[in-house]
Amino acid sequence: MKILYMRHLSVSAAASLTILLLMLNAGCGSKQAKVQAAAAPPPTVVVAQVEQRTIPIYSEFVGQTRAHETVELRARIEGVLEKVYFQEGQPVRKGALLFSIDKRPFEATLQSARALLAKAQSDLAQARQRTDVIQAQAELADAQAVYSKTEQDLRRIAPLAKEKAVTELELDAAVAAQKSAQANVEAKRANLTNLEASVKYTIERAAAEVSAAKARVIQAELDVSYCNIYSPISGIIGFKNVDVGNLVGRGDATLLATVSSSEPLLVDFNLSEIEYLNLTDPDKIRSERQSRRIELVLADDSAHQFAGSLKAVDRTVDAQTGTMKVQVSFPNPGSYLRPGQFARVRAVVAERENAILVPQKAIQELQGAKTVMVVDAQNKVSLRTVTIGEKSDNYLVVTDGLKPGEHVIVEGMQKVRPGSEVVPSAGETARKGEGS
Repeated sequence: MKILYMRHLSVSAAASLTILLLMLNAGCGSKQAKVQAAAAPPPTVVVAQVEQRTIPIYSEFVGQTRAHETVELRARIEGVLEKVYFQEGQPVRKGALLFSIDKRPFEATLQSARALLAKAQSDLAQARQRTDVIQAQAELADAQAVYSKTEQDLRRIAPLAKEKAVTELELDAAVAAQKSAQANVEAKRANLTNLEASVKYTIERAAAEVSAAKARVIQAELDVSYCNIYSPISGIIGFKNVDVGNLVGRGDATLLATVSSSEPLLVDFNLSEIEYLNLTDPDKIRSERQSRRIELVLADDSAHQFAGSLKAVDRTVDAQTGTMKVQVSFPNPGSYLRPGQFARVRAVVAERENAILVPQKAIQELQGAKTVMVVDAQNKVSLRTVTIGEKSDNYLVVTDGLKPGEHVIVEGMQKVRPGSEVVPSAGETARKGEGS
């Protein structure tokens, strides 16, 4: 019994000693952690120097791209769509064959029209021969010759009748023959006049038939030509609206597809009267090169590589909105940009001399105020409130709160607090920002 008691005491003492050692070790570890924390090096941050230089001031306007030319391809005749020769969404050249409509009915109509034209031309040629008129002219000439002879006979007999050299009966016969010949001449002349009028009418009617037949041939030829539909411009063709085998052109001109030419590309946007004056007033822009520099910023914030030019300005300001429509043209090789895209148009509207610039990423907003983290010569951090002006590229103009040559933190702001010490570094990001 006594031996068991002694063993129990030994086990309890050993356990107590173990707990005591663990507590001592924990205390020492906490002190070591504090010492290590106190001895930790200051964090490294990326800083940028506050600059002062002359910069261009940009204005941005939200616009939408539009094709330079857009043509709707429609069926101008009624027929069955026979074949499609293009791939949807691909470039097409001017004059390329795009659709064909079954042309057999129109070719038959064309042959019929040509046959009618040949008949009309034959009738006209026959009418122009004037055979009836020629015969009537000959009969009139014969009658005139007979009339002339009877007049000569009468002139010979009349003096003889006064001298009683011929009988009264012979004189009466000469007078009757002269009057009969004269009446015959009048009858032949009237007949010739009627025939000439009739032949003239026939010729004119035949000529009109020829003209009408020619018109039918031209229309039939047009209908045949409308069976093949070609691209009127070079550009990008969209999706086809009708499949092969469908009847098109019945009742209206069926829309088959649309072709757009996006080289150059147009951008439409609205600007206020003041913005228009800033954009076009030469007194507010020193450099002619800058005044002409108009950039296109795409939806992914990338810039179009080609500068634009002012193409058109609306004739008046909208009285309700106080804005006016402006159109800018941008080169677009290969139609890389497509109509209907939303984009921002950026243009230089002024220059600011000796502007104090700070990288945009250095600006923080704290309770509605704009602030920056400034690193002084002792590498101590301080929080400073600034007043921000215009934007220029990746920089913001500071009108109050900073001086040229000071350094602000652009990366690592979450690792520091005012009053702490940092290790400043001109990181790759800062150098890129300065280069831009």
